[in-house]
Amino acid sequence: MSSQDFTDPEETAADAEPGETAADIDAETGRAEPRSETPCPVIDSLEQIGSRWRLVVLYELQNGERRFNQLKRETDANARTLSRVLDDLQDSGFVDRRMEEDAPVATYYSLTEKGKSLGPVFGEIDEWAHEWLAECEASTDTDA
Repeated sequence: MSSQDFTDPEETAADAEPGETAADIDAETGRAEPRSETPCPVIDSLEQIGSRWRLVVLYELQNGERRFNQLKRETDANARTLSRVLDDLQDSGFVDRRMEEDAPVATYYSLTEKGKSLGPVFGEIDEWAHEWLAECEASTDTDA
């Protein structure tokens, strides 16, 4: 049984500030939790995939399995950065690593189902970029 099981909802609601509901109170601490004005799923998603290098690697792997050095060339990431990003993506379930023990030893990276599911997201970003970034470039060209 956790301390949460012993929390009295009446006491928790009584401790709330005006405008807060019992749902705004953390059950373990009994303190008000700040409301986020941003949509949590979007923020949570961006925290997992939102770094520049993670996005670049995920985008490159949409084209299929790659060896480490292929990804290094295609992304222009240095070896240390790429290694760290691939480890992070593997830990979060976006990337699989496969090793071939033949001489020379080769490490291959590919997308998991979770990683592949980002394909439509990249497609939408590509469409958006063609529409809006092209418009921005066109307006800059006419200003010159």
